[in-house]
Amino acid sequence: MSRTLQLDAGGRLRHFLTIEGLGRDWLERIMDTAESFESVAAQKVKKVPLLRGKTVVNLFFETSTRTRTTFELAAKRLSADVLNINVAVSATAKGESLLDTVRNLEAMGVDMFVVRHAESGAAHFIARHVAPHVSVVNAGDGRHAHPTQAMLDMFTIRRHKRDFSRLTVAIVGDILHSRVARSQIHALNTLGAREVRVVAPRTLLPVAVERLGVRVCHDLDAGLEDVDVVIMLRLQKERMQGALLPSEREFYRCFGLTAARLRQARPDCLVMHPGPINRGVEIASEVADGSRSVILEQVGHGIAIRMAVMALALGAVQG
Repeated sequence: MSRTLQLDAGGRLRHFLTIEGLGRDWLERIMDTAESFESVAAQKVKKVPLLRGKTVVNLFFETSTRTRTTFELAAKRLSADVLNINVAVSATAKGESLLDTVRNLEAMGVDMFVVRHAESGAAHFIARHVAPHVSVVNAGDGRHAHPTQAMLDMFTIRRHKRDFSRLTVAIVGDILHSRVARSQIHALNTLGAREVRVVAPRTLLPVAVERLGVRVCHDLDAGLEDVDVVIMLRLQKERMQGALLPSEREFYRCFGLTAARLRQARPDCLVMHPGPINRGVEIASEVADGSRSVILEQVGHGIAIRMAVMALALGAVQG
């Protein structure tokens, strides 16, 4: 269903909602297109005219700084007009339905919705109801998916490691509540990673997570052994219900990434984090700011990846 919704009758990308259903060829195409946009940031005029005359609406029902800002920058660097909707003071907050909000904006001639929502499936719902010329990009929905974050992570890994088939990757932390982790797992497996590990206490793992094609570790030292990439995740306290952890201090003692623990990994292991970072909770400052960290690089690559997704979905470049 996801593949047929995301691709049009000609097999071109129309919506970008999830990694699931897209083959390796599409993930590589997005990364290759992003590679061509990397140089835009170094230009004196940081713009290309590919989306001139197009209107992109950032429709964020959850607070965000990094993701919304990079989507806005990506659209502007493609020369699109950008409209940021403050949902807290919009008609939706006054009782208007999600679909009515979308249809009213559609009537204004918009071309793309970038949607972040607390409910899983919200972006899919909008994509099923928009006009044929409108595209939808999922900027994160509930616990379900965050495909552009996963793609910028894959892009960062590829720039350093090239061949996914040789890589062992550990994803550490709050797997249960992380839409990023799910998208990362699907992307890594689609790209042929040798092994994907999830490392977390039992209370922060989804039921039957092994079915996603991962190896489960409950001990951080064992989970980090000989890994090529470690991706730390934020503890999503705002999504937690009940006492899933004794304390943040105890979590850091058992699962926090320190310089000593990082010695279990390969000497050239990359350290990644989708942000925002909780220093001293999931990662030590000396690691986050250390020579193996590519965390800030991830942020920069996020603009190129989102430019690629927008340009492909709106037909500005050939997919």
